[in-house]
Amino acid sequence: MKALLIDDERLARNELRRLLAAHADIEIAGEAVDAEDARAKVAALRPDLLFLDVQMPGADGFSLLEQLEAPLPLVIFTTAYDEFAVKAFEFNALDYLLKPVDPHRLDAALEKLRGRGGPPPGAPGVGGSGRLTMEDKVFVREGDRCWFVPVKNLRLLESEGNYTRLHFDDQKPQLFRSLTAMEERLDPKHFFRANRKQVINLAWVDGIEPWFSGGLLVKLKGGMQVELSRRQAQDFRDRMSL
Repeated sequence: MKALLIDDERLARNELRRLLAAHADIEIAGEAVDAEDARAKVAALRPDLLFLDVQMPGADGFSLLEQLEAPLPLVIFTTAYDEFAVKAFEFNALDYLLKPVDPHRLDAALEKLRGRGGPPPGAPGVGGSGRLTMEDKVFVREGDRCWFVPVKNLRLLESEGNYTRLHFDDQKPQLFRSLTAMEERLDPKHFFRANRKQVINLAWVDGIEPWFSGGLLVKLKGGMQVELSRRQAQDFRDRMSL
């Protein structure tokens, strides 16, 4: 996969190049120092993936994306500032890495990329429907309120018709996506379909009690309780047993 490094800081480009040397499937096709340079190199090199700084002389990284013609490459933002995270995910960024880039976060971002099988031919934009890791963060919006939430903090997802209510921290916003669609993005090693209307994060299970008709009552950290039918209870036992 061909990648283009876009950053006005030479040391930042060199460090990213060093970290990417451990990933044989990522070919660094070139480097760009600002948006104007990047536009020319995207057109000439046709990269699959951009490692994109936000703040650069002249146009910023967001302005660059708005100026590029579709299909756009995938984008991983790299920046020293976390206040741009929400806006980055409005552009459907694959990931958002803070400088100095942590090698483990870079590994996780690239694993997400590999998990989705790379960019589909003729993709109309960046991002995709790859499965999320526990270390990923997701952009959540309800009305005028926005959150940037680690996947590991999602303790419960509940179906409300064609919508899904998320439970994290002390928040419970409603998203305009079905529970089934949300479940497809989650790792089944960590999330479990407890019943027709609820998906739980297994890391948040705090206790289990026998329940009616061979079912189970699962208690989550924070006090919420979820009922498992007899069939789901057996699946749960199989999953959680040695």
